[in-house]
Amino acid sequence: MHMEQKKKEAATVYKQQQIAPGIYDMWINTTLAVQVKPGQFISVYTQDKSALLPRPISVCETDAANGRLRIVYRVAGKGTAEFSGYKTGHRVDILGALGNGFPLEKAEGKRLFLMGGGIGIPPMLAAAKAVKGAVSVDVIAGYRDRELFLAEDLAKYASVHIATEDGSVGTKGTVMDVIEEEALEADVIFACGPMPMLRAIKKYAAGKGIEAYISLEERMACGVGACLGCVVRTGKVDSHSHVNNARICTDGPVYAAEDVEI
Repeated sequence: MHMEQKKKEAATVYKQQQIAPGIYDMWINTTLAVQVKPGQFISVYTQDKSALLPRPISVCETDAANGRLRIVYRVAGKGTAEFSGYKTGHRVDILGALGNGFPLEKAEGKRLFLMGGGIGIPPMLAAAKAVKGAVSVDVIAGYRDRELFLAEDLAKYASVHIATEDGSVGTKGTVMDVIEEEALEADVIFACGPMPMLRAIKKYAAGKGIEAYISLEERMACGVGACLGCVVRTGKVDSHSHVNNARICTDGPVYAAEDVEI
């Protein structure tokens, strides 16, 4: 099980740059690079001792040969603001690999959508690089505006379709609008992004009979099961009467869409 492999490590920053307003791209030297799977995340600890809980951040890409992993994150508070100031060689305390990741084997012989919205786009790069045997791989990425972070990276591994809220690039609207406008089709969906997007994907997949696996990482606060801010209701499909609660960070963050109430 993935839970047995997690460890805390004093890693170091290989390099970091800002790639869009408020969006930072950090490569970390770490032994975890060899074991992280797409859809998994690491928890990053602040040096500020007043902030006890770490920040969970999805892994965007790994370079196992050189022992590095990449995170792309948005500055959203004190913790991520601190990380954004880290320079090459800075110590960064991380815990990982955490979470279950996407079931890549489900894409074999199938048409796959990788759907990412905003800061849910980074894990789609890891998935696009790692998926094997899919008939087709279409990345459908939703951005606020023309700051298309990671779009060029994604295009190396998949066909990329873009939606922007302001209509500056691609389809104006949401990732769902792109599917309709470009008449795209899939058998399997992996998705990560804001809750309204994931709800729309769940509904769309159910209506079309598509297998959908969604990462609820946006709901996580600490990543280590301590804060209970990310509890989600889950119900196994075969027994609707039985509803469970699951902590996304310890039981997910990836779920079959039909198994979670969102």
